[in-house]
Amino acid sequence: MHDQPVPSPERRNFHGRRRGKALRPSQKARLRDDLGALVPRNVSPRENPARQRIDPGAILGDDRPLWLEIGFGGGEHMVHQAGLNPGVGIIGCEPYINGVAMLLARIEAAGVRNLSVYPGDVRDLFDVLPDGCIARAFLLYPDPWPKLRHHKRRFVTPGHLGPLARVLQPGAEFRIATDIPDYVRQALEEVPAAGFRRLDHDLHTPWPDWARTRYEAKALREGREPHYLTFLRNAPADAPH
Repeated sequence: MHDQPVPSPERRNFHGRRRGKALRPSQKARLRDDLGALVPRNVSPRENPARQRIDPGAILGDDRPLWLEIGFGGGEHMVHQAGLNPGVGIIGCEPYINGVAMLLARIEAAGVRNLSVYPGDVRDLFDVLPDGCIARAFLLYPDPWPKLRHHKRRFVTPGHLGPLARVLQPGAEFRIATDIPDYVRQALEEVPAAGFRRLDHDLHTPWPDWARTRYEAKALREGREPHYLTFLRNAPADAPH
């Protein structure tokens, strides 16, 4: 029997910036010298066109619990969490190369070693991770896509939440921080429908281990109020007897 042909990966539109202002020479040097050792293998469509599932333990070379930060911005929160939780591995996905360069500088300054970086679309990672391998996920100040016609590009839509739910362990936390009330509205509608239940806590009280990001500082300067949402991945329904 011949193997079935592997379908080509779907073509995806990427919305948003990949580069900002010109990088400084020190940032270019970190990207050249430091990034490669932190990037997990066989995640990108170019490196793994058949989209074969990867061993999550290979991302950091051990079997420690794995957390995911979706769009880590400048890396403040990711490095903070890595320092607080040395027994956990954290992978961050961020296509904005200026943010990746900032993260690399923070990793060097903090001396943390339990981080991995995918400088691309998180959907590439969802494609190749096995079911139930992520113990916690963070979505912090995501692009709000404020125009109504762009709301389908937000992360809190079925096309993103379904794959996220698949890779999260039952009971895993999914944390969202945003300063956009309409993003809160959409998250409260869409996330539970994707297989999560919300933890009931004050929307305006940050988590005890929270680290303020530059996006939150900007929101506060401009008079916008942060919101903090916590969801838990539902356990699979009990099998009928």
